[in-house]
Amino acid sequence: FFLFLNCVYSYEQDSAGMNRGKGKVDDGLRMRMVGKGEMGDANTEHGYLPEQFRTPEPKFPKKSIILACALFVIGTFMLTLGSLIFTGYIGHEKGDDRWVSMIVLGALAFIPGSYHTYIAYQAWRNVPGYSYYDIPSFDD
Repeated sequence: FFLFLNCVYSYEQDSAGMNRGKGKVDDGLRMRMVGKGEMGDANTEHGYLPEQFRTPEPKFPKKSIILACALFVIGTFMLTLGSLIFTGYIGHEKGDDRWVSMIVLGALAFIPGSYHTYIAYQAWRNVPGYSYYDIPSFDD
């Protein structure tokens, strides 16, 4: 970290013999980092290029959305089936605790599936505040 500070900032020594930074970027280092032919623009006066602040258009994360929809459907099915077993509409015998595992596994699949499906739907509708960047991508 201190090596970086020594390279980037030019230092001067004060009367007490301590090094104090001027806070000015060394022009030679900036020219080496950016390139000698790219410094003519007025926006690069401080070493920043406008292109580094632009975010690329998010690509459609197809695999992630398919996985989210599959989790949503499987979770909904398992929650419904577990609820039907618990209420007795489907073969509930005394001591039969299948419904507990169905509801727990259904909830574990339903919660992330519904969350990511909702985000994908809102991003598809171009609702402000929602983007495909909010969905973890498996397409890399």
